[in-house]
Amino acid sequence: MSLFEAIVLGIIQGLTEFLPVSSSGHLELVKALFGGNSLPKESMAFTILLHGATALSTIAVYRKDIAQIIAGLFSTEWNDEKIFSIKIVLSMIPAALVGVLFNEELEIMFSGQTLWVGVLLLLTGVLLLTADRAKSTEKPVSYLSALIIGISQAIAILPGISRSGATISTAVILGIDKEKAARFSFLMVVPLILGKMAKDILDGGSDFGSLSIPVLSAGFISAFVAGILACTWMISLVKKSQLKYFAYYCFAVGLLAIGINLM
Repeated sequence: MSLFEAIVLGIIQGLTEFLPVSSSGHLELVKALFGGNSLPKESMAFTILLHGATALSTIAVYRKDIAQIIAGLFSTEWNDEKIFSIKIVLSMIPAALVGVLFNEELEIMFSGQTLWVGVLLLLTGVLLLTADRAKSTEKPVSYLSALIIGISQAIAILPGISRSGATISTAVILGIDKEKAARFSFLMVVPLILGKMAKDILDGGSDFGSLSIPVLSAGFISAFVAGILACTWMISLVKKSQLKYFAYYCFAVGLLAIGINLM
């Protein structure tokens, strides 16, 4: 892997983890663009590194909220922090189950399938347009809505379905305040990213031997910086109801991916 590829993949991972355009779908498209064999065995280890960078960027932006969630989990009092922490844990269950039970099948089924990525990007665009037109309310995240948002996150494991797009859109369609929807979406993914990293490492994906220090550093730093910028930017965009522009982008990239496959 070249330094240029590492920087490009890092920026794409950092931006698309938070912007509603599907990080996994874009990584599949970029890998296909670079050539299917350009990121061989080192791909898994590098992906783990990028996920670690985006998790760290979320922690940096939401450090106070995460501290409250951790305190709430271990609190003996039934306060707002504890209730919110339970809702975060509840939202993680569907994606955790899918990841543990069907992760290998999904990777085999969709790896390199840029046609499916294109189709699912179109679906993401429809979700974003629907959410963008939803009326803003002050409704909080309930236990039931936390579970429903969690189910949408599980579906977003498919490359082409944006995780942030699916979870934020689902929350907004359920009537949840847009800023609270974005905050909940970003906080609920941190434990899952860390869990996925741990699973990949245990499965033998931690061989960084073939990657140089400059390549690792470039990928990590670019993903971390892009992640902080995208996370902060996305909160502002959701509040201003500007998801439609990402919907148009998903339509354009989705149609392009489908068109290339059909040529």
